[in-house]
Amino acid sequence: MDNASVSIVTEFVFVGFPQLHDGGLLYFFPLLFIYIFIISGNLMICFAVRMDTRLHNPMYNFISLFSFLEIWYTTATIPKMLSNLISKQKTISFIGCLLQMYFFHSLGNTDGVLLTVMAIDRYVAICKPLHYPTIMTSRLCAQLSAGSCIFGFIILLPEIVWISTLPFCGPNLIHQIFCDFTPLLNLSCTDASVILVQDVIHALVIIIAALVISLSYIRIIFVILGIPSAEGRKKAFSTCAAHIAVFLLFFGSVSLMYLRFSATYTPFWDTAIALMFSVLAPIFNPIIYSLRNKDMKEAINKLLCSQKVFALSEK
Repeated sequence: MDNASVSIVTEFVFVGFPQLHDGGLLYFFPLLFIYIFIISGNLMICFAVRMDTRLHNPMYNFISLFSFLEIWYTTATIPKMLSNLISKQKTISFIGCLLQMYFFHSLGNTDGVLLTVMAIDRYVAICKPLHYPTIMTSRLCAQLSAGSCIFGFIILLPEIVWISTLPFCGPNLIHQIFCDFTPLLNLSCTDASVILVQDVIHALVIIIAALVISLSYIRIIFVILGIPSAEGRKKAFSTCAAHIAVFLLFFGSVSLMYLRFSATYTPFWDTAIALMFSVLAPIFNPIIYSLRNKDMKEAINKLLCSQKVFALSEK
């Protein structure tokens, strides 16, 4: 290939957004409201866990970290989506596209690893309750949290570096609402079989993680069903019900997005699935953790009441 035709693309254009005169503002305000809700809801969970000493244990520390990651996970894509809805130039630079893809998927990978850690934590707590304090120490909790973040951000670096070396010689239209692997690789002047190999690797990672978490929760459910008292079963199940709900929501949306292989959807369904994966799934996480957990509800109410008292004392 002639070097003059290689890597001439310096920016990409998103084609999955409506024009301003076609109702872009009608999508802008609901998306802005959702983004504010996600940020405020997850921040509330983080502060509630930090402020309430009753929640200073591994399970809530993991929930707090997960909520913190969700803030940045949505921030990697939604602000750019909002900008594209109200601007005529729906473009992103080549470097900006790589950075968005890196942070979005690194944070998503970290969420997936952390959900695995949370499943193992619940497994030890319910299946081996007498050994839980000695196994899940504060030191191990910190190591698992740090390890999840380090692994999530390092594992994607080689792939992003490799993509940055590929030739992009046009067209530059991304048929998606954010930068993603397959839409971007479809624009590169390279062998299409590379995309299939990458899809298979991603699929294997998703399936293995989902399998580990599923086996943990299946074992947990069997142990809970074996508890003699109804009150004991209810209490044990309440400690992991929110985790199961978030796991199903997260991996359900991930599976729809990335376990399709050669299957193609219409632009409408492509955009709808991308929105569910990047926007709708994160909005339910603070709702699930705040409404399904009695201790978390009490901590949030306590936090809100203390803020009201502080506001009144300043008047």
